[in-house]
Amino acid sequence: MIILDLLSSGSKILKSKKVQTYRLDSEIILSSILKKKREQIIINSEEKVSKKNINNFNKLIIRRSTKEPLAYILKNKEFWSKNFFVNRDTLIPRPETELLCDIVIKLFKNKNPHILDIGTGTGCILLSILSEIMKAKGIGIDISKKAIEVAKKNSKSLELDKRAKFLTRSLDNIRNYKFDLIVSNPPYIKSSDIKNLSDDVRKFEPKIALDGGKDGLDVIKKVIYKSKTILKKLGLLALEIGNGQYYKVSQILKEQGFREQLLIKDYQDNIRCILARF
Repeated sequence: MIILDLLSSGSKILKSKKVQTYRLDSEIILSSILKKKREQIIINSEEKVSKKNINNFNKLIIRRSTKEPLAYILKNKEFWSKNFFVNRDTLIPRPETELLCDIVIKLFKNKNPHILDIGTGTGCILLSILSEIMKAKGIGIDISKKAIEVAKKNSKSLELDKRAKFLTRSLDNIRNYKFDLIVSNPPYIKSSDIKNLSDDVRKFEPKIALDGGKDGLDVIKKVIYKSKTILKKLGLLALEIGNGQYYKVSQILKEQGFREQLLIKDYQDNIRCILARF
C-alpha cells in the first residue's frame, strides 16, 4: 500500500468516528511511524509503506478513533518549542500555559529566582522557565508519584536535572523553604462539570489533575493560603485559573494580602492567569 491510500483509509475511519481533525491526525500518526516530517510524507505520497508500518498505523488509528488524545498515543507533546514526554499519568500541556511561561520569563530574565511549581505534572512550566533563565533553580511537586516520574524523565532529556528537583509531595509538606516565584496550574474544574468535558479530556486525562472540587477553587485556595507562608517578601505567585473564575480568585487574593500585578488573557480574551505579589 502507498502513503496516499493509507492516509485515505485512516482519515475515513477517523471521520466516521467524528474525529474532526481526521486528515491531520492521520498524517501526524503516519509521519511519527515513518519518522519523517509531515511535509515529506505528503510530497512522497506514492511511496510504498511496509506491512509492519501499515499494522502499526492501523493500531494507532483505532486508538485515535476512541478519541484518545494524540499526545498520549505518540507519548509526546510540544511545549515551548521543546518535546515533552507525556502519558496518561499527566495532563497534556496546553498552549495557554505557554502564555504564563512567557510573562514569567520576561519578569525574571536576568535574575536568579528560586521557583516552586505546584502540581507540576510533566514539569513543562518549571522546565520551560529554567531553560530560559540560566541562573534559576526550582522544585516541582505533585501528589502523583507517576507524574513525578514523567517530570524527572523530561528534566533529564532536556538536561535540566542539575537545576530542577522533582518531589512526590503535597503542598502541606513544603516547609523550610522560601521562594521568589511560585507557579501553579492547579485543578480548577468544578466536580459537577467534569461530565461535560470533551471525550478526549474526560475519558483519558487524569481526573485528579482536573477536579477542583465543588466550586473549582479547592486547590486554588490551598495554593494561595500556602504561598503566603513560603514566598519571600515581594515574591510572585503566578496562578493559572479556569475561565470565569477571575473575580472569585481575585477576591481571595486580596483577602489574603496579595496585590495583583498582572493579568494574562488567553486566545479567546478570557483572563486565565493572575500574577500577584505578597
